[in-house]
Amino acid sequence: MEMLTPGSGLLFWQFVVFIGLFLLLAKTAWKPILASLKERETSIQAALDSAEKAKIEMAALKSDNEKVFKEAREERDKILREAREAGSRLHDQAQTDAKKNADKIIEDAKAIINTEKQAALRDVRAQVAQFSLEIAEKLMKKNLSDDKAQQSLVEGFIKDLKLN
Repeated sequence: MEMLTPGSGLLFWQFVVFIGLFLLLAKTAWKPILASLKERETSIQAALDSAEKAKIEMAALKSDNEKVFKEAREERDKILREAREAGSRLHDQAQTDAKKNADKIIEDAKAIINTEKQAALRDVRAQVAQFSLEIAEKLMKKNLSDDKAQQSLVEGFIKDLKLN
């Protein structure tokens, strides 16, 4: 059993060495170790504060970005809507102008056709009058006594007429 329990001298010297080492460490090592721990604690706390500040700034930036994105989307929709309306107005205006131009062209064509028709009718009337006068003149020159002679004269006049 003596092997299991240490002797009193050994305990005394272990206690003396422990106290000496403790005093030596307290005098030389504790201050730098505690200062290092304090410095590390301060740097960790600063990093945590900086991370929290960055997190808040990121949330604010995200909010601002969403707001700007929403405004940009609204502006884009507004511009597209205005462009569609302008295109529709231009299309309607072009259709109206084209219809007016077509109506004007049709009216002008009708007027020209009517003028040409009237001129052609006058020309035909003048030719008919001219032919009638020529026939009457020829009939007057020749005194016709029978129907057969009249018939042959009219047939001859018809052959002489050129209706081009």
